[in-house]
Amino acid sequence: MQNEERAPSTAISPSRRRYRRLVFLTWFLTLDLIMFGAFVRLTDSGLGCPDWPGCYGSVTPIGAMDEIRQAEQVMPDGPVTVPKAWIEMVHRYVGALLGLLIIGISWMAWRWRKEFQHSPTLAWVTLVAVCIQGAFGAWTVTMKLMPMIVTAHLLGGMTLLGLMTWLAAREKTHLPVPESSHVLRPFAIFGLLLLFVQIALGGWVSTNYAALACMDFPTCQGSWFPPMDFANGFSIVRGLGEMKSGEMISQQALTAIHWVHRNVAFVVFAFMGWLAWRSVSIPGLAGPAKLIGALLIAQLLTGLTTIFFQWPLLIAVLHNGGAAGLVLATVTLLARLYSVSYRPAPVQSVQFA
Repeated sequence: MQNEERAPSTAISPSRRRYRRLVFLTWFLTLDLIMFGAFVRLTDSGLGCPDWPGCYGSVTPIGAMDEIRQAEQVMPDGPVTVPKAWIEMVHRYVGALLGLLIIGISWMAWRWRKEFQHSPTLAWVTLVAVCIQGAFGAWTVTMKLMPMIVTAHLLGGMTLLGLMTWLAAREKTHLPVPESSHVLRPFAIFGLLLLFVQIALGGWVSTNYAALACMDFPTCQGSWFPPMDFANGFSIVRGLGEMKSGEMISQQALTAIHWVHRNVAFVVFAFMGWLAWRSVSIPGLAGPAKLIGALLIAQLLTGLTTIFFQWPLLIAVLHNGGAAGLVLATVTLLARLYSVSYRPAPVQSVQFA
């Protein structure tokens, strides 16, 4: 029986095979880096090395042990410790490797553009995106974890994952998608935009440490509409832990941040659930549609677990990974909706002895 998500394979050239392997490797590394970035943020390791690109001017924390130890003595639980320095620098090393791999993808896409029959534009856009992402990584450190910059860095990572997913989706075979399914394209685009809004809100919750502002569910602090300060909660240009006035951020502002993220999640769950249900029976779309459905349930469970178990690190990282997975699945769905026009899949006859 033919696999419902795989079209008959055809022979490919050695250069195309190398390109595909590089794309899939880089795509996988991008997903891993996003999850590790969440680990960096959630362990408060973003300033483990408070300069950039090195660590107190050294390539590794080994050469900066004196400075790190001095910082530890002043603040034993502060942002600069030996473990946090290594966590931050490993994140930077992997980010640099990712940039090198994308340079390789861009060169191969341009070098064999006629053979691949794909414009290299998407690969070059991905290269520009990873350079911008690197700049935001530097600003995250130099601007002392400013919430606006940290959230933008998260959105940049998700954008990079989306671009890499589209590159990978072009290289993966699947059943042809019926041409009539193009009616779902605007809904998939809207779903992707909705996901990015919710990811931005989630990043805003995380970087403002508002995850525990509401410890009950479905109400918040025992009320459907608790006291909230939206103006200060969503003031964009301000320092970490501050309001726009420079004072320490209030509980009401943190409550507003959490409350908005939680309630927009219901909208995302309903719309993306409908999109997955509408797509699951369409040839070529079943795989990403099922993945969207599974990840929506996982996000609901990890989100509730975060509340009831007071934000355990593993669950919080998985929640971030689930958001990345939803971007991945939705971009794959959208890429297939923009793939080649309908060609009936071959039907294999079944003979009985």
